[in-house]
Amino acid sequence: MHYLFRFFQWLCKFNFGNFEKEEFKKFLRMGLIFALIIGVYWTLRPLKDAVFIQLVDKLHLPFAKTVSVIALLPLVMFYTKLLEKNSRERMLKILPAFYGITVLIFSVFMYFAQAPQEVIEARSTIAFLATRGLGYLWYLFVESFGSLVVALFWAFSADTTDPTSAKRGFPLVVAIGQMGGILLPFTVGGLPHRLGLSTDTLSIVCLGILILLIIPVVQYFLRATPRHLLKSFEGTNEKKEESKQEPGFLEGLKLMIKHKYLLGIFASNFIYEVVVTIFDFNFKVAAGEHFTGVALSHYLSLYGSSVNIVSLLCLLLGISNVTRFLGVGVALAAMPIIVGFALFGFLTLNSLSFLFYLMVGSKAINYALNGPALKQLYIPTTPDVRFKAQAWIETFGSRASKEAGSLFNMLLAPLQKAFGNVIGRGQYLMLSGCFGFPLLAFWFITAIFLGRTFKKAIQEKKVVC
Repeated sequence: MHYLFRFFQWLCKFNFGNFEKEEFKKFLRMGLIFALIIGVYWTLRPLKDAVFIQLVDKLHLPFAKTVSVIALLPLVMFYTKLLEKNSRERMLKILPAFYGITVLIFSVFMYFAQAPQEVIEARSTIAFLATRGLGYLWYLFVESFGSLVVALFWAFSADTTDPTSAKRGFPLVVAIGQMGGILLPFTVGGLPHRLGLSTDTLSIVCLGILILLIIPVVQYFLRATPRHLLKSFEGTNEKKEESKQEPGFLEGLKLMIKHKYLLGIFASNFIYEVVVTIFDFNFKVAAGEHFTGVALSHYLSLYGSSVNIVSLLCLLLGISNVTRFLGVGVALAAMPIIVGFALFGFLTLNSLSFLFYLMVGSKAINYALNGPALKQLYIPTTPDVRFKAQAWIETFGSRASKEAGSLFNMLLAPLQKAFGNVIGRGQYLMLSGCFGFPLLAFWFITAIFLGRTFKKAIQEKKVVC
């Protein structure tokens, strides 16, 4: 066991940098928390779409995205209030407790709702509408988990890590997280299909238990990690910046609007999500035409595992060295170029297999390269920015970007009606290119600005905002 640990430590040193012994253990523990969160998230995510398609309809996916943006506004309000009244450590217990218990409650309803299609069609109008309502509620619930819990974890990580340590440690945390994203979707997400069950209830019960398991793992992390390794970046002007920030729900939004740096982070998240939402909708529609029921859940779970396998391979092959040796700015600027090639492929090729590989590649590169770089941007900021502004950017902002992509997807049907059904896939793809490439050009310019601002803040040891 000792030699296995030493080999793993050497492998991490080669890919991520040289760690001190206790620092290495810290990121292993942090990675274990992230593996649970990402594993659960990437198992819930395919179930979110598969269950929604079964209970509602695949063409309603853009409408569900729209509803999720509206529904998350009061949720972010409540989340911000909780942040003001509770410590960051306690929040990592409150949210998992809420989501774990709620997932277990959903499992009961799903047992009765996921009946065969002929049974659903034979139900009364009230029962039919209730089933559709459950589908929308499930979709919104899973969307909120991905927004709040993942954002809270990274805010907590940035608040307990200095920038030098984060440069080598965050990619390691992401790599460990991918292992959870590989194992859980394949084992838990596809379990009902392999056992010949007709509903996803068993998968949902397992996920509820795993979410609750996050709480003792967080407690172990705080208990076992030395206090000097839980200190964050401190700029010489930090107290001055903190004094300008007032408590309240809208503080995160005000901070984001006030500072170009935060608007730049928002734009990077926004543009990526808009373009990938267009890819994702086409992929899910194509998948829904080929698979149904738990078979669809199984297929989309394989997609989730594949994303994390490719992400892990990218990290093990040294993609994090782009950030270590070339800087955060280069890592950020590379992403719009990569997505540009993906958009070109989307416009020229059309098949379920290609869409599968396109989505896997787009998501994997984002998680392995762009994600860790974006998280580091919050390090030279005040604690309020790390938690409140980041919550707005990655929760409401992320949903708003997906809504923008969904609105574009919904344009196709109205255009067909307006022009006598002459707007087909060719015109849709042409509009996608006209819409997507200018956004990617703006993203590239924004990435350069963010990289330069971050580098200057770290060199001068000052917080940006």
